[in-house]
Amino acid sequence: MCGIAGIVSQSANVNQELFDALTMLQHRGQDAAGIITNDEDRLYLRKENGLVRDVFNKDEHMQQLRGPMGVGHVRYPTAGCSTSAEAQPFYTNMPFGISLSHNGNLTNAEELKQELFLQDRRHLNTESDSEVLLNVFAHELMQRNALRLSPEDIFAAVSGVHHRCRGAYACVAMITGYGVVGFRDPFGIRPVVYGFRETANGRDYMIASESVALNALGYEMLGDILPGEAVYITHDGKLHKRQCAANPIYSPCIFEHVYLARPDSVIDNIYVYKARLRMGIKLAEKILREWPDHDIDVVIPIPDTSRVAGAELAARLGVNYREGFIKNRYIGRTFIMPGQAQRKKSVRQKLNPVGIEFKGKNVLLVDDSIVRGTTSQEIIQMARDSGARKVYFASASPPVRYPNVYGIDMPTTVELVAHGRSNEQLEQLLGADRLIYQDLPDLIEAVRQGNKNITRFDTSVFTGEYVTQDISSEYLSQLELFRSDAAKQKRTRSAQTVIELKNA
Repeated sequence: MCGIAGIVSQSANVNQELFDALTMLQHRGQDAAGIITNDEDRLYLRKENGLVRDVFNKDEHMQQLRGPMGVGHVRYPTAGCSTSAEAQPFYTNMPFGISLSHNGNLTNAEELKQELFLQDRRHLNTESDSEVLLNVFAHELMQRNALRLSPEDIFAAVSGVHHRCRGAYACVAMITGYGVVGFRDPFGIRPVVYGFRETANGRDYMIASESVALNALGYEMLGDILPGEAVYITHDGKLHKRQCAANPIYSPCIFEHVYLARPDSVIDNIYVYKARLRMGIKLAEKILREWPDHDIDVVIPIPDTSRVAGAELAARLGVNYREGFIKNRYIGRTFIMPGQAQRKKSVRQKLNPVGIEFKGKNVLLVDDSIVRGTTSQEIIQMARDSGARKVYFASASPPVRYPNVYGIDMPTTVELVAHGRSNEQLEQLLGADRLIYQDLPDLIEAVRQGNKNITRFDTSVFTGEYVTQDISSEYLSQLELFRSDAAKQKRTRSAQTVIELKNA
């Protein structure tokens, strides 16, 4: 999971606005950040591990990022390793000079690496599938043999990407001296939107992962880039768009609405806030249907993403809603953190209970999902330690039983607490007096109500059914070997050794 942004301005340098856009998308990636800008025939790049505010020093870095056009990226690593060598945007000079930021994951990256080396004669510098995607796009663009690029050339290259690449990709690419292009895989798994802002010198355009980045900078949203569609904005502010896929099928990731996206975003023409309200309603209806004589005294959300659903759930049940946990905002998202010991420690650092809200009460804790179970187990124990008489736990989504292969760094199957376990086993393992999961049809209806034109979602983390239909048991086995905590730590150590040798 990552955040991407691209801006074409008619009047000013885009460095500060890209910084601001990435800050609005910081929830999508906290490991690394990068910006590349284009001023006539020159490129200026800064990328490094860390939060946006730490990577870009105003005097040292921001002033050097000159030019009215650029792209940016914030990253959680789902492939490769977590060193700065794989921070984005990535760049290749052939043809024309292309810089690319990518959110998603290619499921045929290994096959494409071989093709790029043996057939296309292109060499890769990292293990990142995003660099693979960049080089596929660059090769397809070079096949046009154009001395001057036209929108037709760019759309043909995107069609070539769709033909060769499988998996999830929402991308923004800058072609030096020409413009910025945004495109999305034929299933539309990961989100990307675009909009404009009128200025005295013409229209500025922005492409970003979520609408909050546009809103914060005064851009009017034009819409989502549709599955298989490409949007090309020339350096002089002309907008071109085209459907570049032969058979697009709208299948966005439903977990964006459960957890990833900000509640004030609109993605795929669905208000995330409203979708989460409806999740709370559906959960309340299930509790009233299956447990009409419940003895819940208070509903307490696990901040932040479960607050909206939790408040509506409490209202529908007719019980008190209270903020029982205070969040330390300087601790990142725990299910993505490497190492079980670090995750457990981070839960206690991240959340501190307000004891008076628990003492002597039957408490219903509400979270957006249960992934590894580390957070849930620790929080349930924290509630008991704070004096709760009984601790019930509700998840706004169904049991997460399968890994995500489309750009969310979820753990391997064996690390998913719900995989292979019944509800009763999970209650005992997590330490809850009662565990309530959202039913999948209810979750789908809660989200789909915002856009009836979407006939299906990617719900693979709940069902194991992958919309691209190319995920084999062998692929998942390799993914488990690649994603384990030990494998990640080994890759990071290896990459750090290479960097140290280069700097020696």
